[in-house]
Amino acid sequence: MIRTRLAYVAALAVALSVTSAGPSSAAAVDDQDVMFVKAAHQGNLAEIAAGQDAQKNATTACVKKVGMILVRDHTKLDADVRTLAGKLDIALPSGPTEEQKRELAAVQAKAGSSAYDKAWLTLQEAAHTKTLALIDQELKAGGNAEVKAAARAARPVVAMHLDMVRGGVCHAAKEAGTVKAGSGGQLADAEQDSGMPAAGVTGLIGGGLLAGVGAAWLVRNRRRSAHRS
Repeated sequence: MIRTRLAYVAALAVALSVTSAGPSSAAAVDDQDVMFVKAAHQGNLAEIAAGQDAQKNATTACVKKVGMILVRDHTKLDADVRTLAGKLDIALPSGPTEEQKRELAAVQAKAGSSAYDKAWLTLQEAAHTKTLALIDQELKAGGNAEVKAAARAARPVVAMHLDMVRGGVCHAAKEAGTVKAGSGGQLADAEQDSGMPAAGVTGLIGGGLLAGVGAAWLVRNRRRSAHRS
């Protein structure tokens, strides 16, 4: 009887340990998350290719500069996507979609003429509008916290790019200094300006706030003691 009870308890302990382990982060990824990560990767590859093409074939300095910015930012964003995909065991496509390839080829056919610049800007406006819609859908319906965080971090970068090509007109000056792809926006600027890591800046701000609260508490208690005496 005792042996039977011990065996039962041991089996119950094993079952509880398995149950309490919970699902892994990879298991928590749903179809929406997987779709977004794959689409984000293909979008990044398409924008890198388009940016490189603009640097070679655009006729105006403004479009060439926007092309350079796209290559820079989407390369950083895609590095984050690749890291996330590896962590969550998501297999990524090897290149842009066939539609994205056809759209760039249609623009490349106008290389060397002013029509190229207009066609390129129009394509980028449409592409970044679609990307923003994908990001917003992930933020609304995504289930994995890490994927949603990546979407949230990418949104201001994509919005900045859209402002630079909105209406099929080049606005290279729209590049916002507070937007750093893959580095946390305004917090990244604080890191750059202060010469310390972002975590250090956050800690400094938090420490100053706590010190201020502590000083206020001390003054209030002293006043109460004086009043009582």
